Amino acid sequence: MEIVAYQKSIRMTPRKLRLVADSVRSLHPSDALVQLQFIHKRAAKTLYKVLKQAISNAVNNHKLSEQDLVIKHILIENGPTYKRFRAGARGRARSILKRTSHIKFVLEAKELVKVEEHKETVKKEEKPVKKVKTEVKK
Repeated sequence: MEIVAYQKSIRMTPRKLRLVADSVRSLHPSDALVQLQFIHKRAAKTLYKVLKQAISNAVNNHKLSEQDLVIKHILIENGPTYKRFRAGARGRARSILKRTSHIKFVLEAKELVKVEEHKETVKKEEKPVKKVKTEVKK
């Protein structure tokens, strides 16, 4: 079962968000929350909120335990870009790109590993291969 949390059009560049997201990508969600609290970057606060939202969705909507969750993947995508202009030399205008991002956290519930019984394989008897005689011309 997948639990998803989105945050769209965040006024932060995707490059800066990915830098922080890569540091918590392989952690357990509760460990990732602790890690994000101690990272001194603005992106960490935003990722903390979205991860907290994903965990709350799992606990409240799907009745799952927080210990049973695993981060399946974190997706940081480009959002719309705001284009602004600043005055340049000789009456020109220089463009400024204010980038935004979309965050998608996907959590997955651990499933209990079921022990499968080994099925006995039936051995098939090998049929003899017929030899084909080929004539050689001299």
